Amino acid sequence: MATRDELVAAIADRYSRADRTERGRILDEFTAVTGFHRKHAMRLLRDGQPNRRSGPRPGRRIYDEATREALVVIWEASDRICGKRLRPLVPVMVEAMERHDHLRLAPEVRISLLAMSAATIDRALRAVRQQSGRSTRKALPSAAIRRAVPVRTFDGWDDPSPGFVEADLVSHSGPVAKGSFVQTLVLTDIATGWTECAPLLVREQRLLTEVLGEMRKLLPFALLGFDTDNDSVFMNETVRDYCLAAGVEFTRCRPYRKNDQAWVEQKNGSVVRRAVGYRRFEGLQAATLLARLYAALRLFVNFFQPSFKLAAKARDGAKVMKRYHPPATPCERLMADARTSEEIRQRLATQRAGLDPVRLLREIRIVQHELIRLADTPVLGETMAPTAPTLAQFLSGLRTAWQEGEVRPTSMPKPKAKRGRRRPDPFAAVTVVLRAWFEAEPWRTSRELLERLQAEHPGMYPDGLLRTCQRRLKEWRREAALQLVFGSAPANVTASVGDTDYPVDLPLRLDDAVASPTTPQDLQQQQL
Repeated sequence: MATRDELVAAIADRYSRADRTERGRILDEFTAVTGFHRKHAMRLLRDGQPNRRSGPRPGRRIYDEATREALVVIWEASDRICGKRLRPLVPVMVEAMERHDHLRLAPEVRISLLAMSAATIDRALRAVRQQSGRSTRKALPSAAIRRAVPVRTFDGWDDPSPGFVEADLVSHSGPVAKGSFVQTLVLTDIATGWTECAPLLVREQRLLTEVLGEMRKLLPFALLGFDTDNDSVFMNETVRDYCLAAGVEFTRCRPYRKNDQAWVEQKNGSVVRRAVGYRRFEGLQAATLLARLYAALRLFVNFFQPSFKLAAKARDGAKVMKRYHPPATPCERLMADARTSEEIRQRLATQRAGLDPVRLLREIRIVQHELIRLADTPVLGETMAPTAPTLAQFLSGLRTAWQEGEVRPTSMPKPKAKRGRRRPDPFAAVTVVLRAWFEAEPWRTSRELLERLQAEHPGMYPDGLLRTCQRRLKEWRREAALQLVFGSAPANVTASVGDTDYPVDLPLRLDDAVASPTTPQDLQQQQL
């Protein structure tokens, strides 16, 4: 706009002294450069003023101080609502307050007050809101933080040294993401695949930084980079300032590009979901059990669970060819990395020599059973915890555990209670009548039967019951089809109405069923 104003000032004098033809050429050039409408450009060059307005617009309403004071009184009486909500309420409030002698307005003030728009009301109340301590809602800080945090893609790692990790949250909400539930913070090192997990009782940024500080103490290497998704629990000033103070490089992935965090996403499934499952865990007791589980799981996964690591990927048309490094545990990769110090190698070797994988696996199974009992107690009604097997019993059970199928209790599906009818049957009183109509005229549609029912019982069966009637007739037609195929209805075929099961009355022989009329043409032929 400043450049356009300078252009107006430079051309206006030449435009005023030019003839008609020259003015046309000046306007063509001016509109091509500025993008202004031709009429607007003519007004600007004729007046010789830049595109700026000083003071109010011509014809704009000016509200005096009395009108503003009356508006403040009405705003306070309406509990300080915003201008868009206050605008339709002003006539009601003025009439009510005058009726009860709370307000007396001069005719001109009343007219001006009722003519105010919502935007004008907000502008008039701006200073009052700021002085009263109430301001308009500010933009979310995560938007500015996202713009400040650099983006890192899947191909942007370029063989980093141990210490650059990807982070993600895994929710344990079960089938319904409602209320408060425990979440798991997962860290995965890019170079080695070293994985650390920790439970979060609530989604809170300060708690996340405290848990991250405790996880850094468990890592065998220094935390150098912290790459997350665009979740607001990561994109905030608390996490950003924590990374700045700790000297950790803070990056993020692209929105809606989960493959940018492929390293940690695969651990969400192969480590967390494999060990914990998909049940709902909430409360302090569940968080304590998860912390106990992850204390054993981190040692078992990082020291005794080899994994593949992608070495190269090539694409030939639609065919993608991948090449992997030989399987190795995160501990082995960390010890084999040339950038790992000798002190860390010795510490890892000493720690691995003192670990018993069978004891770790036994501890994992015990905590998994406790987690399942905690999550399924309202459904299963269990009150006593099963006795934990001794180490000898657990070791002997490893020989025959394969015979029982899946041994991880968290992978077992949660038992579902049988779902029954949640609302009373609207056709309970006329089911026998409907069944008789169906058997007499099986070609009738559900709409025809419902209209006949509405004619005999006005106002009792609305059109919204059509889908229920269709489901009822669909079941009866299925039973009739079974009778036609097998010659008699199965013994367990019943028609359920509410809490009562009615036996299905069908012909016993296939020839009887075939001989019975099923269409109007068959009825007419039988009558003849």
